[in-house]
Amino acid sequence: QVQLVESGGGLVQAGGSLRLSCAASGSILSIISINAMGWYRQAPGKQRELVAAITRDGSTDYADSVKGRFTISRDNAKNMVYLQMNSLNPEDSAVYYCHAARHYDTYVYWGQGTQVTVSS
Repeated sequence: QVQLVESGGGLVQAGGSLRLSCAASGSILSIISINAMGWYRQAPGKQRELVAAITRDGSTDYADSVKGRFTISRDNAKNMVYLQMNSLNPEDSAVYYCHAARHYDTYVYWGQGTQVTVSS
């Protein structure tokens, strides 16, 4: 099993920035089984959506709505993934969930989520 703990959410004004962090922990075999990690978000009344993801070798994928504003990065040695969010707008307000996907099946681990609120 892998445990994911997010941090860095909060309240920010429109145009501001936040940096989310996600720490993965677990047995060595569980950790090395992880390939893609990243972030989803879910706003009230909406479906959970992919924000950004990064593979172990550094390949990235972003939702169109955040391209050019958000940057995902990863430190494999520390089992950490980060999301730098710039030029935030109220539409970015949501609970942000860290996720980690195993490379050999479709199982995904989830964190508890961290709230991001952008005021106008």
